[in-house]
Amino acid sequence: MAVRALHPAVVERPRTSMERTPDGLRLVVERSMRVSPAAVWRVFRDTHRWPEWGPSITAVDCADRFVERGATGYVITVGGLRLPFEVTSCADGRWTWDVAGLPATGHRVRTAADRTVAAFEVPLAAAPYAFVCRKALGRLDAVACDDERAAAGDDET
Repeated sequence: MAVRALHPAVVERPRTSMERTPDGLRLVVERSMRVSPAAVWRVFRDTHRWPEWGPSITAVDCADRFVERGATGYVITVGGLRLPFEVTSCADGRWTWDVAGLPATGHRVRTAADRTVAAFEVPLAAAPYAFVCRKALGRLDAVACDDERAAAGDDET
């Protein structure tokens, strides 16, 4: 896989807006990424990587490494809570889940012009969580960037 040149200039501050999503009206926090959509999508879905980019998650207990619709498990939060989750949709660069039986963040990645954009869709009832999502986007970019660089290094040997 060819690795795109990394252009820090295209990485912008996260933006927050209100959007109508397939799950209704949500706060959407999004940011341009320095890596391919495939790299972001892989890290978004990899339960082993969630604690690396998710500021509120310290561990994940899930039989599926890469989530698909119907995947279930538990997340352990910074506060030590063990909360059950179920992935409710996973297709076309977007996945959603319920946590503790409640609709939680949506996760999506898309291409816009010549860049990758990752986003979280935050239910309005959880609006303060948008601040956590802003931090997560920076971490997500770093983790996906490291993965893409490592893959490029592996291809050259």
